[in-house]
Amino acid sequence: MFKSGFVGIIGKPNVGKSTLLNNIIGEKVAITSHKRQTTRNRIMGIHTSDEGQIIFLDTPGIHNAKSPLNRYMVSTAVGTFRDVDIILFLVDAAAPFDAEDVLITESLATVSVPVVLIINKVDLIQKQRLLPFIDDLRHRHAFEEIIPLSALNGFNVDIVLDIVRKLLPEGPKYFPDDMYTDSSERFLAAEIIREKIMLLTHQEIPYSTAVVVESFKEDERKNLIRISAAINVEKNSQKGIIIGKKGSMLKEIGKQARLEMEQFFDTRIYLELFVKVSKDWTKNERMLKELGYDTRKEP
Repeated sequence: MFKSGFVGIIGKPNVGKSTLLNNIIGEKVAITSHKRQTTRNRIMGIHTSDEGQIIFLDTPGIHNAKSPLNRYMVSTAVGTFRDVDIILFLVDAAAPFDAEDVLITESLATVSVPVVLIINKVDLIQKQRLLPFIDDLRHRHAFEEIIPLSALNGFNVDIVLDIVRKLLPEGPKYFPDDMYTDSSERFLAAEIIREKIMLLTHQEIPYSTAVVVESFKEDERKNLIRISAAINVEKNSQKGIIIGKKGSMLKEIGKQARLEMEQFFDTRIYLELFVKVSKDWTKNERMLKELGYDTRKEP
């Protein structure tokens, strides 16, 4: 019997949702960083085996959103509830179960699909702290299963897959065997650049940045892809930080992004980056839409 279906990965920001997705798929389909709200869009990862096909949907962190961009991110995550057969709810074992976790738990009250609680980052806490934590959480919702896990080192990821397969309905194969994401090459290139900005810059800069790939041209004869991308920021001062002294920061962002792209696309990359000021784009509905975050469109 071949099983298939859609599995939503939800949780507050920075609990390891994208790290878990990448570990399950065995490929980097979602960018990661130690900063909150790294994921802005819903990312699909496809896991195919002889037993079935599981389509995982990584979502932005659910939080108390105030700006139009953050409201878009939360709407994208919550909108996933109605599109999936199973929900994986990740919490952080090394952090308190806080108001954001409670907000998510309360929003699950109306969900009719099975919810599996994943307690991530158990490698960061002492074992004697884990059992009381699990005991507290099991009373908060009728979870189908509760699984301690380390997405970073792969501990119990196979258990997650086994439980998901058990809960999935019989169904067709939605995607070819060799397809592991539906994200376009342009989107993946933009996300790699944005990840390097997240890792190399500080304070408000990562959250005020949007990357748009304006040109993506393959030259098969030269085994080369030429990519031109715009890094959009909100203020002139942020532009100066992204460029850096004598262009040093922009060069480092470009170097790290190019090297990862060459490994990911398995070809040489010519990467051109430039920085644009799109004043207060995170608060402007029109600019958000132009940059790929349509707050008026239902996710």
